[in-house]
Amino acid sequence: MRILFCTDGSKISFNSLNNISHWVKDAKVDTICVIDWSFLPDEISIEEENFSYSCANIADTILDYAQEEIQKLGLQCGIRIKNCGSAIESILEQADKQDYDLIIMGSHGKKGIQKWLGSVSQEIINSSKLSCYVAKEENKHGRLLVTTDGTSCSCGIIKEILPNLNLDEKEIHIVMVNDDPNLLFLDGTLDTNWILDIQKQQNIYASKAIKDIERIFADYGVETYKSAILTGNPAQEIINYSKDNEINLIVLGSQNKSRLDRFLTGSVSKRVLENVVSDIWLARCKQIDQKTN
Repeated sequence: MRILFCTDGSKISFNSLNNISHWVKDAKVDTICVIDWSFLPDEISIEEENFSYSCANIADTILDYAQEEIQKLGLQCGIRIKNCGSAIESILEQADKQDYDLIIMGSHGKKGIQKWLGSVSQEIINSSKLSCYVAKEENKHGRLLVTTDGTSCSCGIIKEILPNLNLDEKEIHIVMVNDDPNLLFLDGTLDTNWILDIQKQQNIYASKAIKDIERIFADYGVETYKSAILTGNPAQEIINYSKDNEINLIVLGSQNKSRLDRFLTGSVSKRVLENVVSDIWLARCKQIDQKTN
């Protein structure tokens, strides 16, 4: 497994490295450090040559520390990348150069208006076609929540990442969320029997979806701990379940929609990422389809 670790030297970024080390095995980690001066106002002039030299020294110090941490965590060190300028552009450019399985980043978990102003991690998620792993705080690395919607994408995600996962002494939770039939937009009067029939069919579908995921884990000799069929808003139900069960890592599937689609409609993954302290592994379905075809 090849990972691109993005760091600015902050503790939050190294939380993502520490956390992922408890979930993956046989991983090779390339590290990119970008000293971003794009936030400086245009009216501030700098000696670019001297400033670039200072940035390079700072980046080297951070990369040296990152290399030590990677080795301490039992991961394999890959290449080092340093740059000055836009962090987002530099990370996306590097991600396009290599065949990475995962980009890992830290997130400050900003609230309120700061969420709307965006962040490096959110922009990478929005712009990259690669799977992303985002961490906010160091956690105990014990409880994994796998979400499914019953599609081939959900099964493909687990088949793709399971060989790279270290699941020793881990609790594995599987959840599917059904939409509430009472909230569906329909003309006319709703028939109670019709709603009950819809709920029955939903539960049959959800049960099959969960069993499909359980079988995949069983094929690798891994027992699942708990499964649940929930009803309501998918993002909110996943958020609630994560908090109630003290989940450490949530695996979510994501279709590679356009940036405009994601901006206009939002997504379950975006809402979950903004409202949980758990790590998020956002696996791209399109990426998996390309590798398996």
